[in-house]
Amino acid sequence: MASFALYVQSPVYGCQTLASVLRFAQAACALKHQIDHIFFYQDAVLAVSNDADLPADEPDNAALLVSFCQQQQIPLLYCVTAAEKRGIATNSRPARAGFIGAGLAEFAMRLDEVDRVVQF
Repeated sequence: MASFALYVQSPVYGCQTLASVLRFAQAACALKHQIDHIFFYQDAVLAVSNDADLPADEPDNAALLVSFCQQQQIPLLYCVTAAEKRGIATNSRPARAGFIGAGLAEFAMRLDEVDRVVQF
């Protein structure tokens, strides 16, 4: 079976990015592949914000992804620098529970442990 790193850099609200990440992770796990981690970078770090105000008819795909990843023990990493530049995950505004701050160096080092990287 293959091991994957999922690299998310696309915007996460107003589009299907988080839903696609979740569906891919679910399908990969169902086929007994391993998801080593999911890394959020650039505008994708908006997913770690606790301040998202979604319309009542829109699912909270970030929360669904956190729940799934906790069940599967998949680390959800986000770039601390990208988050800070966007005013997210600061000392006064902590990241959404389930997300772990990391840097690009950690992401790069983890890539040695996987067979494939899938970018969203």
